[in-house]
Amino acid sequence: MPFNRPAVFRPPSERRSYYLPLTSGCANNSCTFCAFYGSRLQIRPLEDIKGEIDALATCKSSGIRLAGADEAVYGMASYWDGRRLFLQDADALVYPFPKLREVLRYLNKKLPHLERIAAYATPQDARRLSLSELTELSQLKLGILYMGIESGDEAVLNRVGKGVDCKQMIEAGNKVKKAGIALSATVILGLGGAEMSRQHTAGTASILSDIDPDYAGALTLTLVPGTPLHRRWQNGGFNPLSPFQTLYELREIINTSRFSRCFLSSMHASNYLSVRGTLPQDRARMLAELDDVLKKGDPSLLRPESLRGL
Repeated sequence: MPFNRPAVFRPPSERRSYYLPLTSGCANNSCTFCAFYGSRLQIRPLEDIKGEIDALATCKSSGIRLAGADEAVYGMASYWDGRRLFLQDADALVYPFPKLREVLRYLNKKLPHLERIAAYATPQDARRLSLSELTELSQLKLGILYMGIESGDEAVLNRVGKGVDCKQMIEAGNKVKKAGIALSATVILGLGGAEMSRQHTAGTASILSDIDPDYAGALTLTLVPGTPLHRRWQNGGFNPLSPFQTLYELREIINTSRFSRCFLSSMHASNYLSVRGTLPQDRARMLAELDDVLKKGDPSLLRPESLRGL
């Protein structure tokens, strides 16, 4: 079956990157809230990937277009500054290690001015690879991994089918950092619903403190049609938080998490309010911004529901 190039699904900080697909879908497709639920993982052939790298490198160096290359290559190449590259799809780190290493070696050979390579990674991916393997990828310019933590509460993790527990996620995060790769941990406000909000918030602050990532990104739960969580909500089994309740969760996470140095952001389009800063230095300012909006309680200060997105 031919490989189908996936739609671009990337972190906000990778908006200027070139998007190179290694896989399509997600190996850990059991998360009940996720648009990748039930998706079929496709592994892209290595030679196909090398062909795209050849086309990209030739276009950037001489402006020549190679016959047979995907037009998406040239569309991205026209605005790409050559500095950062993002490996698709939802968990590119699942790509078989010998081939993944070869992809990174080939990228370094063909695009020697490349500064940083990035990818999503599940905790399962990071635990599967050895520290030496991750370190080798770091030396090949894999500079940051984006890992979905979602929650630090075991009951919430079990309910949404995350497939790993808190101890395993802490182990995965610490291994990534030890390998010299920056870690961005993602959490989801409102994932526990009204019923489990307090324990979700407390657990999430706790696990973020234990992992102590370089970056943390807060998303707000979006009920995706076709997912089990969306069906559960339709059947009355899930009570979502209000927009202001999600901000209370964010406030509590910022207030109680303890980091050595972490840039925390809620800039993702799913959020009702964007705040960002480096913790612990900017904690007081970030809390003041949230408290001002929470005190006013004015919906016009929030991102409209129609503009929220994944």
